[in-house]
Amino acid sequence: MSRLAMLYIGSEGQTRKIMERISYCLNQSGHETVLRSLADLTDHFSLDDFDGVVVGSSIRYGKHHRECYQFIEKFSQRLARKPGYFFSVNLTARRPERRDPYNNRYLQKFLKQISWTPDRVDVFAGALLYNRYNWIDQQMIRLIMKITGGPTDPTQNIEFTDWARVKQFAEQLDRDLQGVSISQSVPLNADSEALSVV
Repeated sequence: MSRLAMLYIGSEGQTRKIMERISYCLNQSGHETVLRSLADLTDHFSLDDFDGVVVGSSIRYGKHHRECYQFIEKFSQRLARKPGYFFSVNLTARRPERRDPYNNRYLQKFLKQISWTPDRVDVFAGALLYNRYNWIDQQMIRLIMKITGGPTDPTQNIEFTDWARVKQFAEQLDRDLQGVSISQSVPLNADSEALSVV
């Protein structure tokens, strides 16, 4: 089975929670996973130690996190040599028509901006966690929710994540990765770079 780098970046913890569920499902299928925040990667973390990569990022105010863009920009050539997967976490995916990766404008815009083509992508609804936002973010998000027909009560926290879809994504990754191991990875130059976020 394969050894996978599970790299995520988010704001309130829902992206990590989703990545943890994917990681758990892959572990149950016999894969080894290493969970890391993109914000915490150091020069000692090497992509050469993994058969594949799963990257997850949430969005805030219409954009994925800067650390995600930086990671992909710096290591796009290395990412292209391994099985790679990406998922986006955003609140627009709470609506059924926006759960389709090809019909989620945030994900499609992101894919056009990066220099990496993941083998598989998906989009999951996040969570509306009013009690974790600062006052300004809370008011901005309430306004966005009002415009888009979402909940605006700041005393409520609502998890929109469809965990069955998350499990299906993990199961598809498992099928994709059958037979992949480090011994079968494309050889890299001896001067391979270590991962770091600029």
